[in-house]
Amino acid sequence: MHATCVAGESSKSMRRYLELGISLVLFAQAGVLHAAESWQKLQHPTASQVAATWQSPPPEYGPEPYYGLNGPVTLEQVERDLDTMKRLGFQAVTVQAGYNMPFEYLSPQYFAFFQKFVEEAKRRNMRVWIVDDAGYPSGFAGGRFSSKAPNLRMQALEVVQRIPVAGGTAIHQALGPDAVSAAAVDAEGHAIPVALHGSEIDWTAPPGQWTVLIVDHEFRTSPTRSDTNPHRVKDTTQSLEDYLSLEATEQYLAWTHEQYKHYLGDEFGKTIMGFRGDEPDFSISGLPWTPAFFARFRAIKGYDVQPYAALFAQTPSRQHTGVSIQLTPEQLRIKGDYYDVFSQMFAAGFFKPQGDWCAANNLEYQVHLNHEEMEMELTHSEGSFFRDMRYVQVPGIDTIWHQIWTDTISDFPRLASSVSHVYGKPRAFTESFAAYRPVPDVAMARYILNEQFVRGVNLVEMMYFPATSTGPKPPPSFMGEASFSDLTAYVRRMSYLIAMGRPDAQVALYLPSSSMWLGDDAADTQFVSTERLLSEHQIDFDIVDDDELAHDLSTGRGSFETLSGSRYRAVILPKPELLSEAAFGRLRAFARSGGKVVFLGGTPRWIAGRTIRDAREAIPADFRWATVIDAQLPVTPTPGQFPPSAPPEAQAVAPEILRAIDAATAATIHTSVPATALRVMKRRWSDADMYLLFNEGAEPLDATVTLSSAPGRAQLWDPQTGSVSALATQGTKGSQAVAVHFAPYATHVVVIRAASAGSKTR
Repeated sequence: MHATCVAGESSKSMRRYLELGISLVLFAQAGVLHAAESWQKLQHPTASQVAATWQSPPPEYGPEPYYGLNGPVTLEQVERDLDTMKRLGFQAVTVQAGYNMPFEYLSPQYFAFFQKFVEEAKRRNMRVWIVDDAGYPSGFAGGRFSSKAPNLRMQALEVVQRIPVAGGTAIHQALGPDAVSAAAVDAEGHAIPVALHGSEIDWTAPPGQWTVLIVDHEFRTSPTRSDTNPHRVKDTTQSLEDYLSLEATEQYLAWTHEQYKHYLGDEFGKTIMGFRGDEPDFSISGLPWTPAFFARFRAIKGYDVQPYAALFAQTPSRQHTGVSIQLTPEQLRIKGDYYDVFSQMFAAGFFKPQGDWCAANNLEYQVHLNHEEMEMELTHSEGSFFRDMRYVQVPGIDTIWHQIWTDTISDFPRLASSVSHVYGKPRAFTESFAAYRPVPDVAMARYILNEQFVRGVNLVEMMYFPATSTGPKPPPSFMGEASFSDLTAYVRRMSYLIAMGRPDAQVALYLPSSSMWLGDDAADTQFVSTERLLSEHQIDFDIVDDDELAHDLSTGRGSFETLSGSRYRAVILPKPELLSEAAFGRLRAFARSGGKVVFLGGTPRWIAGRTIRDAREAIPADFRWATVIDAQLPVTPTPGQFPPSAPPEAQAVAPEILRAIDAATAATIHTSVPATALRVMKRRWSDADMYLLFNEGAEPLDATVTLSSAPGRAQLWDPQTGSVSALATQGTKGSQAVAVHFAPYATHVVVIRAASAGSKTR
C-alpha cells in the first residue's frame, strides 16, 4: 500500500476521533448526557443507610444469569424462564441473541421480540444487560462485517513469502500490491530490515545463508463463535471488525447499539442497564494492523516503523524458518514501540467509542478481555488491560475452566477492581462458571465468588442459562440445587455491600505491561509472585500500570490519589525492564515527598521518553530515592499447581518488603498467628470502615485480628442472613482488635462504626 493512501486513511481516522469528541461536548451542552443514576457513580452512605438497604438491595446490583435466546423462542417461554430466574433469586439478566431463532438477528422482527422480552423483565422489576453480539468475541455484528462491509474487517501483517538467498546473491523482484515490509533472517536467527522500493525488492544478501521474509497486510480475524453461523462452530467465516479503526466501530454501533436505541431507547438507564461485551482481542497469526497504523505510529513516535514490521510479524517463527528470530536490543525496543501504538489505537478505536456512546445514552458498558490470568498473552493480543478498560464503565474479568478453585491461588480478578478504583468506577464484574471442569456445586460456586469478592469484584454474572424453547426444564447445573437461592441472596447482599463507599488500599503494585511488550517473562513472574505475597500478608492493594503512574493518578504529599478518593502511600515495582520517563519522574517526586517506592528484584534497565527505541540505559544512581530489594521471588506455578502457601524463599523476602513500606502504611490487618490463607479487602463508608475477610484455606483459623481503624462500635454483618451483631473489641488510638473464628473457606464482614453518631473515621 502506498504511503499516500495510508496517510489519507490516517487523516480520515483523525477527523473521526475529533468529530466524536466534538459530538460528546455538544451532547453535554444540550443536556443529552444524563445525570448519572445512583448505581452509576460512587456512593458514600452511612452504615445505617447501608444496613437499611442491604436486606433487599436494588436490582441494579444483580446477580444475573447469562441467558441465551436459543431455538424457536416464544413469549410464553420467555415468561417461564424469567419466572424461574426470579424464583432462583436473580434480579437482572444478561441476554444474548442465540442460534436458530425464528427471526433474523438485528432484523425488525428480532427487535419486536426483544421489546416484548424487555417488557416482561420490567414487569418483574428485573434489569437487562444486552450482549452486544450474537456470540463472541464482540465486534462481528452477527456476520455483517463479512457480508456487508468487508473493507472494515480485522487486518494483520503476515509473512506471505519466504525466499532463500545465499550470501552475495542479488534479488530483483516485483511484489504484490499489498506488500508493506521485508526482513532477512540468517541461520543463527539474526534479522535485518530489507528496504522496499514501492512494490519491488532490490537487495543483495551479505555473507551467509539468508531467508527473506515478505510481509503483506491481509484480512485476518480472530475466530468467532457466532450463533448466526449455520455450522455452529468457532471459526473465521464471520470476521471481526478492524478494532483499530474508529470508522469500523462506528459502523458496529450503527448496526447494533443504535438499533437497540431506536426500538428500546425509552428503557435505557431504566430497565436496560447497558451493553455487555466479550473477549475482544487479536488472536491472529500475524501482527495487528490497520491502514492508518504507520501514519499514526509516525505521529506518536516520530519515526517510521514500516521497514521494521517484518521483524515482528512472526516472532517467534521457528515453525516457519527453522530458526527463531533473535532481535537486537534496539529492534526489541522498536517492537515495544509497535505494541505501545497498537494498544493506544485499540483502546481509542474500539473501547472508548463504546464507553462514550453508552455514557451519552445513560447506559454502562461492561466487558472483559481474554487472557486476564496470563498477562504476557494479553499484552500481545490486547495491548494493555488498563488502557482498554479505563474507558469502560464496568470493567470485568472471566473465570472459566478451572481458573479459580480450592487448589489455585488466582489474584487476577484484582485487575478489574483496580481499574474501577483508579478511575472512580463503582463496580467491577465477573463472568463466572462458563465451561468449568469439573462443574462446581453450590459450595464451590460460593468459594469461587468469595475469592473474587475479596479482591474487589462486586457484580456477578453466572454462566449459563439456556432458553427452555423446547419445553419446561429444571434449572441448569448447580442452579438446580436446593441451596442455590441461598447463594443468590448472599451474592445480592455482598455485591451491594462492597459497592458502597470507596476502596481503601494504600499499596499499589505495578503491572509491567510495557516490559511484557519486550517479552520480559521475569517481570511477569515477579508481578504474579508479588501479588501472592501481598495477599498472604493481608495487605490490600490495587494494581496500576505505567499510564496511571505517569499521569492518571493525582499527586499529593507522599501519596498518589485515585479518582475514587483513595490514596496510595507505597508503590511496589516487581523487576520491570522498562519504565517511562514520566512515571520515573513522578515516582521520584512521590518518594521525595514521603511516599515509599520499592523495586523488587532489581531496578529498570531502560527509561523511555517519547520512544522506547531511544530509551536511555538507567544507572544505579537514578534510584537513590527508592528502596531496592534485589531478591528474586521464586517462579510462581501455573494455576492449578499452587502449593498451599508461598515457598520459603518468598516468605524470607516478605519481612524486607514489609519493612520497606511500613513507614508509610501498615498491613490492612494484623493477625495474632500466621495466616497465609487469610485474605482481606477494606472499604470506607461515610462513618464506618468495612472489612471483608476470607479464609481461602481448608483449615479452620482462630485468631485475634487487629484492624487499622480508630476505636468505634464493632459489628459482624452476615451477608447470608442480613443480620448485624455486636463484636467485642479491644482498641487503641489507631486500631481495634477482634477475636474471630474462621471455618474452612468462610467469610466474615466486620464493620467498625464511628464511636459517636455523625462522626467520621477519617
